[in-house]
Amino acid sequence: MIKKTVSNVHEALEGVKDTMTFMLGGFGLCGIPENAIAELVSLEVKDITCISNNAGVDDFGLGLLLQKHQVKKMISSYVGENDEFERQMLSGELDVELTPQGTLAEKCRAAQAGFPAFYTPAGYGTEVAEGKETREFNGKIYVLEEAYKADFSFVKAWKGDEAGNLIFKGTARNFNPVMCGAAKITVAEVEELVPAGELNPNEIHVPGIFVQRIFQGKDYEKRIEQRTVRTKN
Repeated sequence: MIKKTVSNVHEALEGVKDTMTFMLGGFGLCGIPENAIAELVSLEVKDITCISNNAGVDDFGLGLLLQKHQVKKMISSYVGENDEFERQMLSGELDVELTPQGTLAEKCRAAQAGFPAFYTPAGYGTEVAEGKETREFNGKIYVLEEAYKADFSFVKAWKGDEAGNLIFKGTARNFNPVMCGAAKITVAEVEELVPAGELNPNEIHVPGIFVQRIFQGKDYEKRIEQRTVRTKN
């Protein structure tokens, strides 16, 4: 059995350099690769492009990279919770490419599957489709979208084994699975790392073939982006 384990986050991010393009899993603050993000901040890589559903919040998640002005371009679907992101975008400090959420997911999945491009009806007739090829299928117009090209994918799973097989828990099974194998190198951090063979094959969400490096994460905060509670009657 091929072992994909590395001893820590420092080893997991070996080869990360300035100007690279990174995919980062998560939805809001749920299922984000906290250890990998902290290491990217520590490495002080700059002029990077981040592909992520959202930009975190001001003091957590990808917001930590934005605070340090390490991000040159952000490719996202929803970015409304980060004031610093808004400031950098409006001031022209940050290049932003807003993408429909389903399209963003499919551009990752296409890269994972080895498809160079696909047609989608999302975005036709809007700025999203400007400059892109369109084609009619069965009386409906579709926009040609190209798969993403990234150097690293950073994902976070609940449980994984030494062979790189991953299981996600609850809502953390969001953009993480489609980003596995969608970049040259996929790095998975997990809450629990077990020997190969311990996971039930029927419960595995992503097979290890899509993962190059896996390590045991630590000190997860798992913040709630917006805590909402019911008022007492």
